[in-house]
Amino acid sequence: MPPRSPSPANVILLYGVDPNWEQFEQDRVVRESRRLGVAIRRRGHQVELLEIQGNHLADTLARFDPAEAVVFNCCEEIPGEEGSEAEVVDVLERLGFAYTGATAEAIRLSYDRPRIRALLEENGVAVPLWVQFDEPGQHPWDVFPAIVRPAWEHCSIGVDRWAVVLDAGELAQRVAHVIAAFKQPALVEDFIDGREFHVPLWGNGSVEMLPPVEMDFSAIGDVRDRLCTYEAKFDLDSAACRRITSRIPARLNSAERDALEASCRLAYRLGGCRDYGRIDVRQRDDSMYVLDVNPNADLSADASVALAANKAGFCYGAMGSRLVEWAQNRAPHQ
Repeated sequence: MPPRSPSPANVILLYGVDPNWEQFEQDRVVRESRRLGVAIRRRGHQVELLEIQGNHLADTLARFDPAEAVVFNCCEEIPGEEGSEAEVVDVLERLGFAYTGATAEAIRLSYDRPRIRALLEENGVAVPLWVQFDEPGQHPWDVFPAIVRPAWEHCSIGVDRWAVVLDAGELAQRVAHVIAAFKQPALVEDFIDGREFHVPLWGNGSVEMLPPVEMDFSAIGDVRDRLCTYEAKFDLDSAACRRITSRIPARLNSAERDALEASCRLAYRLGGCRDYGRIDVRQRDDSMYVLDVNPNADLSADASVALAANKAGFCYGAMGSRLVEWAQNRAPHQ
């Protein structure tokens, strides 16, 4: 077990609950935030849980001294403001707080799926064949099955079983749906119907790949269901979640592991990840295709980063404490 931090920190564990979320989503965020706070506290840190309520983050933080506390950033958005994850970090930067995780620039890049795919492609990282549709019928496309999703979302928002399309008619219908429903372009990609890995990495400068997690779809027959939808990721009681088995560590031969690590390390760096991140990858034949770069990945106890850290010898509190220590190193008083 890693030793405790020699200098315990005052930690503000920041999270937000949007009243517009489904009740199970609200309950999950509160439960997991408390669980992480308790785990970090057991490592010797002073922890205060701070829930953002509405667009008052700066006022909420006004009673804290940035020289005396670090922020453990678990906030996905300012409640009621969709896609505001980077704005949370903007406020932390403006107020002078050291905080865990990615910068606002890296978060904004991760939301722009076409931009991050182009960046990866330009630097030799394999990604699925893709094109951005600003309007239905804009481009010819004859690669099926394909997957259609909003171009500027994350966390599998807009991804359900009907996101996988099998012919040109379904493609046109889904592209039109995404553009109308989400008021943004549709990203169309070759659907890599193969093994899927969620690969956590952590560190700054020296980056370590933690044990990869495989999302096992082998019990699922229909190609439309062989993916991690929003429901499968966040509703643990859903049928979609129960049909997917997590295998950790993923069973990889040395060549597969080397290829996976090389792609993920490069994607981590190109995506601007800091402290930790998760790279989502699918394998077809001998090729590893990067699907997503997640610079502020889910840190819940049952999610890939925590499971992989545990497999590497870090209990939940030790994982959280390590992230706190990296933030401490960036604190104004250091």
